Amino acid sequence: MLRDVQAGHVPVFAGCAESVQWLHGGGRCRVDRHREYSEIIDFSQKQLLDVLCHHQDMAGDRPHLRIPQLHADPQGLIDVMLTDDRRVLLVGPPGTGKSTLVDGLATTLLQRGRSCHCLGADPGSPLFGVPGAVCLGRRELTTWTVEVIEALCTLDAGRFRLPLMAAIRRLSATVDDGVLLVDGPGVVRGVAGAELLSAMVDAAGIDAVLVLAHAGRTPPLQQELQALPIEVYAVAAVPEASRPGKRARASRRTGLWDGYLAGAGERVLDIRQLTLTGTPPPLDVPASWTGRQVALLDGVQTLAMGEVLALEAEWLHLRLPDDARPVRSLLVRDATRHADGRLATVERFVADPFSYLPKADVTPYAPTPAMTGPRPVGRVGALSVCLVNGVFGDPLLHVRLRHRRRSLLFDLGEGARLPARIAHQVSDVFISHAHVDHIAGFLWLLRSRIGETSLCRLYGPPGLAANIDGLVRGILWDRVGDNGPRFEVIELHGEELHRYTVQAGHPGYTLVEETAAADGVVMAEAGFRVRATTLDHVSPVLAYVLEPAQEINIRKDRLKKRGLPPGPWLGKLKRYLQTGRIGVRIALPDGSSEHVQTLANELVLVSPGKKLAYATDFADTPENRARVVDLVRNAHTLFCESTFCEAESDQAKRTAHITTRTCAEIAEAAGVARLVPFHFSRRYEKDPTAVYAEIAANSRVVVVPETVVID
Repeated sequence: MLRDVQAGHVPVFAGCAESVQWLHGGGRCRVDRHREYSEIIDFSQKQLLDVLCHHQDMAGDRPHLRIPQLHADPQGLIDVMLTDDRRVLLVGPPGTGKSTLVDGLATTLLQRGRSCHCLGADPGSPLFGVPGAVCLGRRELTTWTVEVIEALCTLDAGRFRLPLMAAIRRLSATVDDGVLLVDGPGVVRGVAGAELLSAMVDAAGIDAVLVLAHAGRTPPLQQELQALPIEVYAVAAVPEASRPGKRARASRRTGLWDGYLAGAGERVLDIRQLTLTGTPPPLDVPASWTGRQVALLDGVQTLAMGEVLALEAEWLHLRLPDDARPVRSLLVRDATRHADGRLATVERFVADPFSYLPKADVTPYAPTPAMTGPRPVGRVGALSVCLVNGVFGDPLLHVRLRHRRRSLLFDLGEGARLPARIAHQVSDVFISHAHVDHIAGFLWLLRSRIGETSLCRLYGPPGLAANIDGLVRGILWDRVGDNGPRFEVIELHGEELHRYTVQAGHPGYTLVEETAAADGVVMAEAGFRVRATTLDHVSPVLAYVLEPAQEINIRKDRLKKRGLPPGPWLGKLKRYLQTGRIGVRIALPDGSSEHVQTLANELVLVSPGKKLAYATDFADTPENRARVVDLVRNAHTLFCESTFCEAESDQAKRTAHITTRTCAEIAEAAGVARLVPFHFSRRYEKDPTAVYAEIAANSRVVVVPETVVID
């Protein structure tokens, strides 16, 4: 096997018909042909490499031997393949020493009086310059001098390959002398790795590739490397090279970012005067902007990079290096400052897990004769959600407030599959309307709450109080006295809320008060609120959206810098912020006190909560579509009915339901991140593939069970 090729020493690669040995002194090589005789030939090192590749071509069963292997020694590498000015790309997995080798090559070239540039093409782990950008630098003495940057505002080279290639092409075109070293990203697997390799070679005009790998490991991207029409060399990583931990990489990256922003000041821009490019977060979710890395652009030229301090109405507050040049556009992608102070990739909006459990008549729930299809279960931020009766059964969405003994229900279909203990933890039930499949579970809730003294609130359209009262009065309560389950029923009447009380054992329902329902808010607490809108299903129906309060995270790096230990005072800070009490002073562990607003500006990073939306049983009318889209806009997860396929659109009109296409179009128009269709007609019970296929054809965000295969 071919091992080392260096000036003065090349061990034999064994097992081939011929073997080659470099002889010390001069440029001489011994070639043993079929081990029957040998001759000594004079070779230059470049000719030797050509011979080695020829011999490796003969080993057809070991195609990776086509790539000659070199030591990670800057002196030897320069003697072998950098005797002239050329453009060299370094690729390899993280932890193989690419950046260290680039540094060594540049230093050695400089010592030999030769010019060397480096193009940092790894925005997530740059050797020098600004993370989140492609940087062109020149080696001078013991440091790199950054000459120009092109902002990407992302640390993910694999995801944003096209912008990365455009930046590499433009910056490499500015280098017309000396050696250009391109420090490639550590993405070397799958489609992303293959595309990056060939694209970088083309964009930068590469004429040689050094691929690094640890000893004993096959270099990555074998087929792609062999297909390149340029010189390719394998370089054995030095034994001490290792991949730094995630925290170490983030800390170094953050150090570079903080260094770039050192001495930066605050600048306020009118966001209405800017063209937003990249993948900016929604403007109506200001908290999603805080901490984002941005770039001010003039055409494709990067004027400066900065960090968002806050978005207040149309005013964007930025931390920027001193630069007063006019700005035409603002680039935003997914690089952000996390709560711990480190520069990292923003958490994917749909990163919360989501899946489909088997049919709900399978354990752990009690078996029932009804087939209800797969059950969607998952997470939405701080919420755990489960569509209890599956996509074909009675609508009943169980929402668990994680880390709290509290549950919410959306609709109240058959509840036998929920344990009785859940009924005692249900504080609020949001009912779309009183058709039997949406309210039949009330008797389960009522029975389970006998002996429960806490109040349970039920929300719904006009007439719900009478419906609940009728169900309660249908049962004999001669033994409960004043201990019967108590309910508060809140009906949404246009822009007003009507509150009623209903208690088992007490006849009738009583109107308690009428209050305004501003912006459709039917419930509001410090941690979240629920809004509703009225839809037409021949009778009134409510759709809901649960909007958690903004997530308040403490910046641990700044807490440590202040020398303040964590404790109950941080809980107070969060509660006061959630309730808007920013003028209150909080006692700190060091004996001092400060206003909530002052502490928040220094220690707090706010991120948006993840909205959960629920809409079912409504006709496909322009008014209904507009109201639903407005209500659920930018929701994280939308549970939406998809009762009929397009072939049954006439049936959908007759029954005032919507079809698969309508469901998908609503999700796309509203810009939701995840669509969970449900409330399917039982005519598709044996095979729901057609339902999911039609939705998927019109929506990119639909969640499809793994058991459903769509061609």
